[in-house]
Amino acid sequence: MKNKYLITLIIIAGATLNSFSQQVNKNFHIYLCFGQSNMEGHARVETDTNLPVNKRVKLLQAVSCEDLKREQGNWYDAIAPLVRCNTGLGPADYFGRAMANSLPDSVTIGIVNVAVGGCKIELFHKKYSESYINTAPDWMVSALKAYSNNPYQRLIEMAKIAQQSGVIKGILLHQGESNTGDTSWPQKVKDVYGDLIQDLNLNPSKVPLLAGEVVHAEQNGVCAGMNEIIGQLPGFIPNAHVISSKGCEAGADRLHFTAVGYKELGNRYASKMLTLLTN
Repeated sequence: MKNKYLITLIIIAGATLNSFSQQVNKNFHIYLCFGQSNMEGHARVETDTNLPVNKRVKLLQAVSCEDLKREQGNWYDAIAPLVRCNTGLGPADYFGRAMANSLPDSVTIGIVNVAVGGCKIELFHKKYSESYINTAPDWMVSALKAYSNNPYQRLIEMAKIAQQSGVIKGILLHQGESNTGDTSWPQKVKDVYGDLIQDLNLNPSKVPLLAGEVVHAEQNGVCAGMNEIIGQLPGFIPNAHVISSKGCEAGADRLHFTAVGYKELGNRYASKMLTLLTN
């Protein structure tokens, strides 16, 4: 009788595991996005009225937004804003569409985006995040609160939900302005990337990190000198790739991009990612 009971439990457990595995769609490609204001999206949403809804690009909502009728942890069509309730257009808006338009109709793109304007990379770094949050400026408090004062953990939580439905294919980073001149930035990014890989049980050879440059020197970017440091990232992370911002239209503040600039930058992220896709 005991053996029969044990066999029954094994069959039930096996069926449960099989059911879970069937829910994971290998053609649902997930991309994690994080960073500061340029990843958050600085262009006004209405500045690009030609941004059509693509049903093959989905957003996993990282914060609840009552006005948008979105709840944290649920999937929606990827319609801006992709970060928090009142953020704008950013590179991820265009990246997702470029990927979907370049891949077979059987593939769906999923975006998970956690970003905080003005933050240093320390915000996502396990060693430094607590002290960074405790001393954050007043204007950053509301954004941090939206992520329960732990944006990295929120990114992990959302990524794990996404893994129940699809497969994480890549990680997109746009950050650096607030770390301008910090030569330890590549090592800190390496630490964050390593934590993401470990915490999500990912294969680093199959999940690249794509890091975008800040506003380029050709447009007198305020933080353009940081691009030299960003360019060192592949020397720290074998599967890291730098996305050039040269020619991407900048806004009047020379810190952020326009909607046109974000579109070009997002397309460049996608072009590179398409060369890196593995089965």
